[in-house]
Amino acid sequence: MKTTIDKAGRVVIPAALRERAGLVAGAELELALEDSAIRLERVAPAPRLVKVGRRLVARPSAPSRARPNVDVAALVEEERSRWP
Repeated sequence: MKTTIDKAGRVVIPAALRERAGLVAGAELELALEDSAIRLERVAPAPRLVKVGRRLVARPSAPSRARPNVDVAALVEEERSRWP
């Protein structure tokens, strides 16, 4: 997928990629320069550990409205169908 940079230096990320990555307006991104590539990563708050009985359980620290709604089964199927 290709896109362009406008005069202000902005890049439009196509909607399909934004949805797949869970990016919404106002999402915080980490930028990294690697050789000749720029990598964007969504900054997600780390989960917190909560003791439930005798076990530690990871619970999301972000509110549910801030978490992306990801269809994991569809992602797995999409990856499987990419390869012959």
